[in-house]
Amino acid sequence: MEAYFKTFKLIEIQSTFYKLPNPSTAEGWRTKAPLDFEFTLKSWQAITHPTSSPTWKKAGIKIPPEKADRYGLLKPTEENFEAWNKTMEIAKALKAKIMVIQCPPSLDASHENLRNMRDFLSSIDRKEMKLAIEFRHESWTPERISQVCSEYDLIHIVDPFRAQTVTKEREIIYYRLHGLGKRMYVYDYNDEEHLRLYEDWVKPYHEEGKEIYVLFNNTSMAEDANRFQEIVREKLSK
Repeated sequence: MEAYFKTFKLIEIQSTFYKLPNPSTAEGWRTKAPLDFEFTLKSWQAITHPTSSPTWKKAGIKIPPEKADRYGLLKPTEENFEAWNKTMEIAKALKAKIMVIQCPPSLDASHENLRNMRDFLSSIDRKEMKLAIEFRHESWTPERISQVCSEYDLIHIVDPFRAQTVTKEREIIYYRLHGLGKRMYVYDYNDEEHLRLYEDWVKPYHEEGKEIYVLFNNTSMAEDANRFQEIVREKLSK
C-alpha cells in the first residue's frame, strides 16, 4: 500500500466489504498514508448482501441458521445496525468521509425493500459520513433513485459509460468504472475512452467546482487510474 501512496491521492478500500479489518489495522493504514491522502470504503456486506450471496464465503464468520435472514438488504434489524456500527468504527479509523453502499443485484425496488431501506437509513447514526450508493437492479429507475437519494441525502454512484448520476446537483460526483467488455471487470480502457471520460463526465463538473471521485474497478484498475490521472494533469496544465 505504501507504493500506492506515492502514485495516488485516493483509494477505495474494498476489502471492508468482504471482511472488516481490526480497527488497529485500519489505523495503521491511516498512519502510513500522507496527510492529504483520502480513504473511502465499501460498507460491510452484512449490511447489504443476504447470507446466501457467494461473497459471504470470504466473510470468515458463521451465521446461525435462525438468524440468516436478518442480515443484508438494508433491513432495519439489530444485526444490520451492529454491522453498521462496526463499519463506522473502521471508517473513523481511516478518517474517511465517504462510505460506499453497493446494493446486491437482487435488491429490487419493491415496496418491502424500499420500506426496509427507509427504516434503516433513518435509524443509523451517520455522524458526518457521506453515503454514496450504487444500485444494480434494473427496477431502480432514475425517478426512484432520485427520490431515495433526495430523501436521505445520498450520492448516486454510476459508471458514466453506462448511466448518468441523478444527484449531479450535489457537491460530490462519485464514479465507479467496471469495464466495457462482455465480461464485467475484464477490461483495459484505451486513451480515447480516458479522454471521453474526462471531457464528457469530469471536466463539466470540475468547471462547476464539484469534487469528482473516479474509481476504477476492473482488472487493470491501477494502470487505468494512473493513466487517467496523467491525462487529467495534462489537460489541467494547458
